[in-house]
Amino acid sequence: MRKNDLIQGLITLTACLVLIAQLVVPTGCANIVPPLGGPRDSLPPVLVNARPSDSSTNFNSRRIVFEFNEFVQLDNISENLLVSPTPKINPTVESKLRTVTVNIKDTLEPNTTYTYNFGNAIKDVNESNILKNFSYSFSTGPSIDSFQLSGSVIVAETGKPDSTLIAVLYKNPDDSAVAKESPRYIARLDREGKFRFRNLPAGVFYLYAFEGKGGSRRYQSKSQLFAFADSAIVIGPKQENIILYAYTEEEEAPKTDRPGVARPTGLRGTGAAADKRLKLETNLDAGEQDLLKPLEVYFRAAPIKEYDSTKIIFADEKLNPIANYKIVRDTGNTKLSLQYSWAENSSYYLIVDKDFAADTAGRKLAKNDTLAFKTKKQSAYGELRLRFPNLDLSLNPILQFVQNGQVAKSIPLNSKEYNAKLFVPGEYDLRIVFDENKNGKWDPGQFFGSRRQPEKVLAITRKLTVKANWENEIDISL
Repeated sequence: MRKNDLIQGLITLTACLVLIAQLVVPTGCANIVPPLGGPRDSLPPVLVNARPSDSSTNFNSRRIVFEFNEFVQLDNISENLLVSPTPKINPTVESKLRTVTVNIKDTLEPNTTYTYNFGNAIKDVNESNILKNFSYSFSTGPSIDSFQLSGSVIVAETGKPDSTLIAVLYKNPDDSAVAKESPRYIARLDREGKFRFRNLPAGVFYLYAFEGKGGSRRYQSKSQLFAFADSAIVIGPKQENIILYAYTEEEEAPKTDRPGVARPTGLRGTGAAADKRLKLETNLDAGEQDLLKPLEVYFRAAPIKEYDSTKIIFADEKLNPIANYKIVRDTGNTKLSLQYSWAENSSYYLIVDKDFAADTAGRKLAKNDTLAFKTKKQSAYGELRLRFPNLDLSLNPILQFVQNGQVAKSIPLNSKEYNAKLFVPGEYDLRIVFDENKNGKWDPGQFFGSRRQPEKVLAITRKLTVKANWENEIDISL
């Protein structure tokens, strides 16, 4: 019995060990799960080796190979890569595993330093971490050119930078070269509008800046942001920072008839009337009239050919006709402005005869109509007092209030203080135009012909918040 018990015990123990082994040891078909967690890779690729080496002299290779410490990929290489001097035939660039290879297609000039700036083109495969502004230089001669040129570009009308611009250098002194030829050297702008040319030779160059979107390398249109230096730039050991002021000589045609105009309100002729009837719109804000503006009536379909002011009655809340108002037609014949000294929180009526106006297509209102509206309360506005203690009045300053990139109000300053009893509440950017020709507005530059620089604008970094029913008093140092 003891022997049988011993055998039975061994069998039971063996079975248990086999079962445990099956539970612990994974089978060949099981998935191997990598460990979870750990820090995210946030480091860009690191260059391990370059063949030929960076800053090589007497360079005569047709291929450059960069080796990195991890797998890399290329992003929009045609727009990111800047080669200076600009080649006639662009190189081809490809990535494979840990390497990036540049194949030079153009004939290299003798005794010339070349710089390849990859911008944001090189990134790792795993997390797309960008190796920003990776640069490589070589010389076909015995030495590397080492002169530099630094500066910044400011958009003249706003006083702010625009990092989409590029700075360029030309050898050709003719003004037409900037429109007909590719530049000799190219540099990108950073977020602050600053640029730096490196590895330049000594010599005379001509400096410009313009938009570089889509790989553009020339000044192509007067609606394109453009800047130019007043005189030739002499590259040498001593070089001061240069400031360029960019402008658009002509504005692009607006995509809409009148951006910012209120939707139809009040007059029945403005709704879904047939095209055979005159269509009108006003600038009323939810049926309320701004105390600081005229009542404006817009003709959207076509300009007005004629209008009869005797067929308009402007009346107070008791329907008593008002006499001391003025109607002004704009030069485009698309707007009538009713100018009047409004009383706050008061009701008014504009009674319009169906024959009061006809547009160039002969359309008129469907019938007589009445527009009833009310003015805003004074408490809907804020009181504003701004002081500029170090403002130079001899520069003919114009104070501009800007909302959403549009000038909401423009005031010529005759003193170092601006006061407004009523001011529309909201957040504003402030800037000061230095009106050189005293025409009351900012003027762009003109390159071809007069070579006139744009008027300068100072952007005030402090935002202005005007609160309703509040005394807003601020000192601003420029």
